Amino acid sequence: MRSNWRKQMMISALALTLSATNVAPVFASAAPDGKTNAVDIAQTMGTTAQWNRWEKEWETLKNDWTQISLSPGSNATELNFAWYTPKQTNDDHSNANVPKLIIGEGHNMKNAKVYEAEQTAVKDEQDNNGETYNSNKVTATGLKENKTYYYSYDNGNGYTKPAEYTTKSTNNFSFAFVGDPQIGSSNELKGKDTKEFYDAQSNAVKSDAFNWSSTLNAALEKTDDQLSFVVSAGDQIQTTKKKLPNKDASKSEIEYTGYLSPEALKSLPVATTVGNHDADNANYTYHFNRTNASELGSNKVVGGDYYFKYGNALFIMLNTQDTNVAEHKQFIEQTVAANKDCKWRIVTLHQDIYGSAEHSNEPEITNLRYQLTPIFEQNDIDAVLTGHDHAYSRSKMLLGGTKANDYTDDEFDAELEKDMDAGENPTTKTVAPGNIKNDSTDEKDQKYLAYLKSIMDEKAIETVKKQGSSVINPEGVLYMTAGSSSGSKYYDLVPRQQTYIAHRWQEDVPTYSVVDVTENSLTINTYRTDNDEKIDETFSITKSKGDTTSLNAEIKASESIVKQKDAYTTESYRVFEQALTGAKEVAADKKATKDEVENALKVLTNAKAGLEKKATTKPATVKKPTAEKKVVVAKASAKLKAGKKKVTVKIKKASVSGYQIKYASNKNFKKAKTRNTRKTIYTIKSLRSKKKCYVKVRAYKVVKGKKIYGSYSKVLKVTVK
Repeated sequence: MRSNWRKQMMISALALTLSATNVAPVFASAAPDGKTNAVDIAQTMGTTAQWNRWEKEWETLKNDWTQISLSPGSNATELNFAWYTPKQTNDDHSNANVPKLIIGEGHNMKNAKVYEAEQTAVKDEQDNNGETYNSNKVTATGLKENKTYYYSYDNGNGYTKPAEYTTKSTNNFSFAFVGDPQIGSSNELKGKDTKEFYDAQSNAVKSDAFNWSSTLNAALEKTDDQLSFVVSAGDQIQTTKKKLPNKDASKSEIEYTGYLSPEALKSLPVATTVGNHDADNANYTYHFNRTNASELGSNKVVGGDYYFKYGNALFIMLNTQDTNVAEHKQFIEQTVAANKDCKWRIVTLHQDIYGSAEHSNEPEITNLRYQLTPIFEQNDIDAVLTGHDHAYSRSKMLLGGTKANDYTDDEFDAELEKDMDAGENPTTKTVAPGNIKNDSTDEKDQKYLAYLKSIMDEKAIETVKKQGSSVINPEGVLYMTAGSSSGSKYYDLVPRQQTYIAHRWQEDVPTYSVVDVTENSLTINTYRTDNDEKIDETFSITKSKGDTTSLNAEIKASESIVKQKDAYTTESYRVFEQALTGAKEVAADKKATKDEVENALKVLTNAKAGLEKKATTKPATVKKPTAEKKVVVAKASAKLKAGKKKVTVKIKKASVSGYQIKYASNKNFKKAKTRNTRKTIYTIKSLRSKKKCYVKVRAYKVVKGKKIYGSYSKVLKVTVK
């Protein structure tokens, strides 16, 4: 649907072009970025009355820096708060002057708890009246599921009217995924210290904030107010410190006021991600109280990576404005190791490393892609949620994407600009024109086209088992890029849809996704804000866990044998012990599939049968406990089969937790790659034809959370077809 406000933007863009160039010639340029005017979307949605009220309210609210933000706590029993208060004008630093937050059950705030805020001075900022501020942070603890609480906080002018917050279930829950509110981005003026700029900024924030509120309200209505929280992929506001008038950090506070103004946010926590528009101004850290915050991944301005748990899901939030990938890797590995009970693992970062709009083909983005994706795959990440490109896209399930060549971050700037050039008198578009043709004789054009082909990652597309709209037990990762949630700015889709894209959408309308999480499924539906129609089919990832009832019963029955160890031969008992350990690991693994459970049961049953056949005549006795023996992992054995640009590794099954495959193109294993798998058949893809592939395999057991490896198999060699 082409909306009225779309047409009005096109007319406005043309009028601006003509008025600015009524003498000078019109030069070709990229299509102007689209945006959504709040008046138009209010008319489309039938919320004009709300807009009229908001216009009046904004005039009194826009200078108020004390709006509160809610963020997820470390788990569902906690809730984080952050807000500003004016600094005290006297020197009394007693506890009486430290702001507090009160939270209790129900309207009467039964069993209320009072929390004293942890204060931090907001540096280098003062409002138009010369007032300076403190940032206040509180973590409320001990919250119960499915219960309504009310909270009130001291904003410097006394306690606020109590606001409602209702906890949700952690068994099956929903969260909203949004991209780039970027409040203030619809302001087209540069950041000059003029009344004209400040008026334009205020009007832009007023419009963008209304649209942002409309999106949140639509998501709440769609879920019958059952959202547990929101995940934002970054760029909460527009103006970086570098581009503010006089680089004055306080001049972006009006944008944070607009961002925090929706009534929905008084009862809806948001897990924010650092975007490039957030990253150079410390006021991001003052406005949001992020749990489990780390210095790993910090750009030394807005902090580093952080994580939280909700139910059976682990959410890892990366600050990829810091490009130290080694630190992000360390953070992910530490976080995953500390939260092994989480069945779902979801990462959020700002850059759309597998997106489909203007930024997605930039070497700066794709270089980051190939650094991060192996880390995601090694840590069994299920989904990666991104923003930055203001256009919706969903990838296919991807596994093993590889970088073909090295390119500098700005290598194809000229070609990217040429390809997106909209010609004379450009109007707003949704798909870029694609001016560089396949038959171009320009050497630079051909290098650019070869680059585009290399980053399609066709070989990384996983062949998956599907059931309806759901993929079953995939090994790969889903990548999603959110569109604009406020309509403050839209980017065009690239002219050549990437092979890795399953679906993409851009109609210059704000969008949001609802993600439903259960024990065994993660389901995504994405909607346009203006009419709540879906812009993509329902998509699900399903992990079909096997029924462990029989396995647990067999484990329990086998426990008595442990006390009769001396009644059996050493070798038969060793086989049984390995089978029992493996069975326990599978039974405790929330990701264990039906096949894995059945295999563990079979191995344990066979080991018990073998044990009985090889019983000794020595009477069974119960010995005193001895020191724990060193775990021994048998040497692995494998065979190779060459295929077209791939090699299949067939591993001899053993009673272990899994296998590690190491492969390289040389017998010294220089620049070797490793892959861990629980399966006995594994395919190494994206290899070079006619080249030798050297492979060795070793098994491992997981004991008390640590992997213990056996010795490597002999080195196997095969020539790739």
